[in-house]
Amino acid sequence: MFMDRIEKLQEYIKTSGKDSFLQHALALEYIKIGDDLAAKDLFNDILRREPTYIGSYYHLGKLLERIGDTDKAVRIYERGLEEAKAAGDTHSYNELRGAYDELIE
Repeated sequence: MFMDRIEKLQEYIKTSGKDSFLQHALALEYIKIGDDLAAKDLFNDILRREPTYIGSYYHLGKLLERIGDTDKAVRIYERGLEEAKAAGDTHSYNELRGAYDELIE
């Protein structure tokens, strides 16, 4: 089931190019099957290309926390907080702030 979704998303990405929404969805599918490395690579690719894609900061931060890279997670949350604030995205800002505060306590 997960592989079907992964294969479909990969096919969509092949035909539509580097689409942040599709890559983000694929990264979430990789997380579901435990492929954190593939997910991390996709999130990093998204954020390098489109730093305003705010949702990826939260998920990348959580992934980094899970694999024990808390220093990078903190930096990702901080960048995400800056982007969310600049965009006026209060919901994402609060979500990132909660994850950040929980991590640094």
